[in-house]
Amino acid sequence: MTATPSTGTSVRTPASATRPAEVRVRDLEVHYRVAGTDHRAVAGASLDLRRGEITGLVGESGSGKSTLALALMNAIPEPGRITGGAVHVDGVGDMTALRGRELRAVRGAELGYVFQASQNSMNPLTTLGRQILDLGRSHRVKDLPALLRRARELAELMGLDGQRVLDSYQHELSGGMRQRMGIVFALVLNARVLILDEPTTALDMLSQSAVLRIIRQVHDEHNLSTLIVTHDMGVVSEIADNLAVMYGGRIVEHGPTLDLLRRPAHPYTRALIGATARVTGDTAAARALPGRPPDLTTIPRTGCVFRERCAFAMDVCAELVPVLTESAPGHRHACHADAATVGSATPTAPKGATP
Repeated sequence: MTATPSTGTSVRTPASATRPAEVRVRDLEVHYRVAGTDHRAVAGASLDLRRGEITGLVGESGSGKSTLALALMNAIPEPGRITGGAVHVDGVGDMTALRGRELRAVRGAELGYVFQASQNSMNPLTTLGRQILDLGRSHRVKDLPALLRRARELAELMGLDGQRVLDSYQHELSGGMRQRMGIVFALVLNARVLILDEPTTALDMLSQSAVLRIIRQVHDEHNLSTLIVTHDMGVVSEIADNLAVMYGGRIVEHGPTLDLLRRPAHPYTRALIGATARVTGDTAAARALPGRPPDLTTIPRTGCVFRERCAFAMDVCAELVPVLTESAPGHRHACHADAATVGSATPTAPKGATP
């Protein structure tokens, strides 16, 4: 369990206007073909990852977060495919246009990815040190001893015994240690962009806190552009400079963390904040979201994707897809309801919804 947004956070208000965007996602579309029919998993997503900032991508399971993160690496597995939009990486170009050797050269070297189940990205039949060497050879690193030294330094920066973990097999490490070594693998080739998919899932509270602290430290020391994908609003409230909220394949709200937490303009964001468990004060105050998130086969093509679970739904919500509009400087949301009304009201469950 993590602290909720209202219990005090360590996030900072970013100076986004003065920082260069390392990654610019524009109108990204991802489809999966299921039983002969195309289903949209990401719909027109646009997002900037800026140098020196941590961006949190938050939403329930099935909202499209991991699909969007994999699309940044042009790593959507079959039967999925990127069908529109672009992912511009500074100094690289459009990731969606890269193939084969060009794409492999960028992954790891420019963009580092830490998978949700970190042990699944490691070879159980060999030591982590040998895997670091294999990674270096695949990227034609000439000084392999220097690569191992960097891996040891990164591991020690994360509070690990560098030589010991490099000499270990993945089953000899705890979940928290494997998660930290996943970050080592992502950064050992000097990646400028770090993408972490659910970095604290299945970790105990102390390990969560340690991993978040290490992510912030590594991010700051290496001046990275970092994206953290999570379903836990408490996690991103602790560490993210910016938040993007995703539902039904769409980004429905995006802005500076403190502004978004204090003044949520979208009913879904408000509901996520209200559903976050507290560790201080009224521990029973968390309120579950009514209904269930849509799967790929039931996401509506017209109107608002959240309307069936929304207490503020109107007739127009079934007809028109709301577009992202600015409710405050740098703070955008996609909702037909008035932002001030959403931010100040105490919504009730929609008629017929069951928690």
